[in-house]
Amino acid sequence: MIEWSEIGFWDVVDIALFLVVLYYIYRIVRGTAAVNIFIGIAIIYGFWKITEWLHMQIMSEFLGKFLGLGMIALLIVFQQEVRQFLLLLGSKKWNTSDWLQDLKIFKYLENSEDNKTDFKAIVNALKNLSIKRHGALIVVKKNASLDFLKNTGEKMDITINEPIIESIFAKNSPLHDGALVVEGNKITAARSVIPISPEIKLPKKHGLRHLAAASITKNSDAIALVVSEETGELSFVKNGKIYPVKTEEELLKKLRKEFGETKSEKK
Repeated sequence: MIEWSEIGFWDVVDIALFLVVLYYIYRIVRGTAAVNIFIGIAIIYGFWKITEWLHMQIMSEFLGKFLGLGMIALLIVFQQEVRQFLLLLGSKKWNTSDWLQDLKIFKYLENSEDNKTDFKAIVNALKNLSIKRHGALIVVKKNASLDFLKNTGEKMDITINEPIIESIFAKNSPLHDGALVVEGNKITAARSVIPISPEIKLPKKHGLRHLAAASITKNSDAIALVVSEETGELSFVKNGKIYPVKTEEELLKKLRKEFGETKSEKK
């Protein structure tokens, strides 16, 4: 058993660097199907280290071999996901601003009312777009980062309001193609390109917007809202599944329930 007095400066540095690496791996995979696997492996690894520390030889040996074989199996089964992960890691820009942003751990203490999404404005805008048969795709962030999606489009920092959303999806607007990204009560990107998941299969009546919406919600915990350009139909998309909605009241109710908002938005 290791005594606390035996822990030196470089041991602390070693532990700190290990935790930083784990954090950045989690930050890259969060919001994807791989995040649950990552958490599962981390839990098993933790148990393995505990059994080693307690000198539980049988469990320690079993968990060690399980992790070794499991990692090989994961590389085979999830080779496409691993490739995407490595591409994302290699293309990520690490700069000082990234580190400073990550250190802002108290940002969650900001006024939650100011960051509450104005779903009423979003739904009203979608209703008007539906009447005009203007196609639209909005991705609303929950917990998982959507930085990878924002980086494919035009970044913005605009408070949500009906005219802005309608103007973005107007047919003569240069921003109407692609997805609008919403984080809190801000529009943070427009014309974002969503990678299509090959495993997503939809009926022929659904177009590219629905396919993109199903893909992003399948690979993250985000919610997508779609207006069909052909029919004007409104759709609520979650976990890769498309739920048509008949009225704006129904859509607003779904959004408030999904994001845990039971009170009416501020007028």
